[in-house]
Amino acid sequence: MSHLDNPLPRLLLVDDDQLLLESMGAWLKTQGYEVFEAASVSEAKRFLGQFKFDVALVDLRYGDGDGFEILAACQQQSHDMPVLLMTGYASAETGVEALRAGASDLLTKPIIDEELSVALDRAVHQGKVIRENANLRAQLDERFGLENIIGDDSRMNRIFDMIESVADTRATVLITGESGTGKSLIARAIHRLSNRNDHPFVEVACGALPENLLESELFGHVQGAFTGASANKVGKFKQADSGTIFLDEIGTASAGLQVKLLRVLQEFEFEAVGGAQTEKVDTRVILATNEDLSSAVAEGQFRQDLFYRINVISFELPSLRERVSDIPLLADHFLRQVCRDTGKVMDGIDSSAMSVLQQYPWPGNVRELQNIIERAVLLGRNRSIQVNDLPPQMTQGAQVSTTNSVTTQTLKEALEGPERQIILQSLKQHHWNRNATADALGINRTTLYKKMKRLGLESPHGVF
Repeated sequence: MSHLDNPLPRLLLVDDDQLLLESMGAWLKTQGYEVFEAASVSEAKRFLGQFKFDVALVDLRYGDGDGFEILAACQQQSHDMPVLLMTGYASAETGVEALRAGASDLLTKPIIDEELSVALDRAVHQGKVIRENANLRAQLDERFGLENIIGDDSRMNRIFDMIESVADTRATVLITGESGTGKSLIARAIHRLSNRNDHPFVEVACGALPENLLESELFGHVQGAFTGASANKVGKFKQADSGTIFLDEIGTASAGLQVKLLRVLQEFEFEAVGGAQTEKVDTRVILATNEDLSSAVAEGQFRQDLFYRINVISFELPSLRERVSDIPLLADHFLRQVCRDTGKVMDGIDSSAMSVLQQYPWPGNVRELQNIIERAVLLGRNRSIQVNDLPPQMTQGAQVSTTNSVTTQTLKEALEGPERQIILQSLKQHHWNRNATADALGINRTTLYKKMKRLGLESPHGVF
């Protein structure tokens, strides 16, 4: 009996030899498969139109078509469905054609039981890995995609537009802003939107390492390069080859490291610490700092040529106190996130507590807001976050006015009604095509997506 997981993997078996079809089908059932038997191309397509399959085992020749036609139909149903082709007339050309067409394997008849069992187990495992990778990528997109960066402030919307414009280029990007404004999240969103998203995203906190270790961390070292270098080490730039490297706190880089960084950014090559061999990489570089680099240049602390080289495309993230209108959106997002992670049920944030949140100066920016909401949810005893659930330093000196905050909330609700109606009408006119709707409304696709989520406008097909 096969070791395949339950429920039984569903297998489509197609062969016009009725005797072989029945005998192979019976044997495959003993191996732990749910088998659907088809004797023609048309019958196979009928099954594919009715059921989802984990794997297909398909002969090449039929009276009403060939196995490549069934292979194409399988791929149309699911790109991750493994298809094994069978033939009694195999040639090198046939094998190459099968693999180019997307077949997982080409088996030559007569097929011995052990060979078939191994090939099917391998194919089913391969399909499972592909599906798991797709799920992981979807989770990464949900966590780090542009849609997960909350904000309706005009400055944030301009940043969203810029991200979509530059994501698919190789240009170096510099992200500036106070600590806690989300520079790492922006860097990850750029990577997820780029054509490099199948390759590594490597993050390095430059300020967390001393100069000698940082150079080794970035460029690697050879054995014996310094005391303690007992083996060769691959650096982060090499690890990020074909992908993206994010250098946070770049303003802390030493003068010597700045020289080496300038060369990498200009020529995409470097030597490991203590090494003589030149390494070449195809790595997209995103940098971030909470320091004023132009002032550092004027003071001689940061190389002017490096500053010009990294300042090709720059994003300046506004502080949270500069985007007060986004606080309700962010707070609600973090509230739902904590409730989802902890299983706790809460209705929302009391209007008086929201008034305090919007008056607070937020020295720690979005990161501080996230921590405050998490604390309030975990320690709160009510179904909504109250003023007394917030830390004392937030409520001291704050003018708590329920009336004002209720009025603000009512105005927001009043504005959401017409906005929802306008977007819904345009979506219907464009058959829920997000790109066409965004163009018609004069906003970018990401802004439209965010508004649809906030206003509860879900596609009738379940996707945007």
